[in-house]
Amino acid sequence: MESSERQVAPVQAEELLAAADRGDAGVVRAAIAAGTDLEVRDSAGRTPLLRAVTSDRVEVASLLVAAGADPDALDQRHDTPWLVTGVTGSVAMAQALLPANPDLTITNRFGGTSLIPASERGHVEYVRLASTTGIDVNHVNNPGWTALLEAIILGDGGPAYQEIVRILIDAGADVNLADHEGTTPLAHARDKGQSAVASILTAAGAR
Repeated sequence: MESSERQVAPVQAEELLAAADRGDAGVVRAAIAAGTDLEVRDSAGRTPLLRAVTSDRVEVASLLVAAGADPDALDQRHDTPWLVTGVTGSVAMAQALLPANPDLTITNRFGGTSLIPASERGHVEYVRLASTTGIDVNHVNNPGWTALLEAIILGDGGPAYQEIVRILIDAGADVNLADHEGTTPLAHARDKGQSAVASILTAAGAR
């Protein structure tokens, strides 16, 4: 066979899914070159890109994004690759996905954007990055909480959560937007004994 006629061995869908999960860039490159379907799903409805994101395989995710993989492909849990970055807090992965223009308005099974679980989990640098993308910092999820409320209600009021509160406020978070029961962020902070967070909120005009 002449070099100009070199053929790429086919890569099965199952191989691609497994390779994305374990971060095997070589197999993923071969799959892309062979024209393997990049939107193939596993039994949970996850695509290779979603599996790569879940396992924080940044190199593989970048390869898939460059090849046109969908950053908005929903699985059976109503997660997308972009939404999962809010859970893992991986800034590098978020940066790898942004060139694919993910839909920042898609919500998870709790009705939240990626910013909300990131704020809950204390992912400071992720929140810093996500807050610059145009994502709605005042989005309200199904329980009635914004990212700011989630950081206060489910956070511990420590340095990481104080910084998240500052970032969200700087990004335009409404410090007086109450939950479904009418309890404000300031009231939650005081109720949880988060004096430093309460001070940050008060300085930003919270009532």
